[in-house]
Amino acid sequence: MTVWIVFLALIFLFLALDLGVFNKNPHIIKPKEAGIWTGIWVSLSFIFSIVVGWIYKNGLIDNPTDLTPAVASMKFITGYLIELSLSVDNIFVIAVIFASFKIPQKYQHRVLFWGILGAIVFRGLMIFFGVILINKFSWMTYLFGAFLIFTAFKMLFKGEEEEFNPKKSFVYRNLRKIIPITSHADGEHFFVKRKHITAATPLFVALIVIEVMDMLFALDSVPAILAITSDPFLVFSSNIFAILGLRSMYFFLANMLEKFSYLEYSLIAILTFVGIKMLIIHYYKFPEWVSLGFIAISLTVGILVSISRKDKE
Repeated sequence: MTVWIVFLALIFLFLALDLGVFNKNPHIIKPKEAGIWTGIWVSLSFIFSIVVGWIYKNGLIDNPTDLTPAVASMKFITGYLIELSLSVDNIFVIAVIFASFKIPQKYQHRVLFWGILGAIVFRGLMIFFGVILINKFSWMTYLFGAFLIFTAFKMLFKGEEEEFNPKKSFVYRNLRKIIPITSHADGEHFFVKRKHITAATPLFVALIVIEVMDMLFALDSVPAILAITSDPFLVFSSNIFAILGLRSMYFFLANMLEKFSYLEYSLIAILTFVGIKMLIIHYYKFPEWVSLGFIAISLTVGILVSISRKDKE
């Protein structure tokens, strides 16, 4: 439990420094600043993979699947890359939500900050129950694997879908029945008082919609990482590092998403590979370097093809 407590304490320390020091005053986060923070979070994640090896080498945490230090580090990086790549779709949705509710750029970081706290709790619960299901019912791996392949094929053969409109969503329509909602933001406040009535601002509405959408995205990402490992600490820590880097990644990529249009095919390839891996896990296990290599190559090819095709256009 010591490692868990220290890990969670460090995460909340980072979040406290983020909101209380580095982003104490609301401001528009420029691509350069976002790029620096994206680099910092990615670097911290790879550094933490070394820490993971040290933790498992010294037996400082339960090791239910008998992982060697090197394999534990590799599984963490593989899981982290999967979660980070699957976050790209999440960035698209966040951009649409902010635009729909007209959230000023300088307050968007505050919404994402509190969204991360909720995501940590919900992801933790989903991972907890997911690990229990896989360890208790071995056939669940087949179910998760089939679901991931179904998701991949759905992404591949989807037609022209109706554009997502947050104001027509189930969440927004039902939230209005629970609490009054104002149409204008009041600074960085989530709630305001209007004639003795407490009303939610667009910031709060955007926060709730983002939280619900994150839970829906977790239905894909959590089974995907459970295909890599069922070790609770590795699953949770790789998820959290990906979530922590999502904010800066959003501000860095929000205005460049169209440049990476072919990255979706990388995600389809990754989901398919992970799904197949889960379906045959009881008959054949891919070496860790194969999984990590396939994911890294898929992302690299998707990015390079996107940039190349965009330049030609």
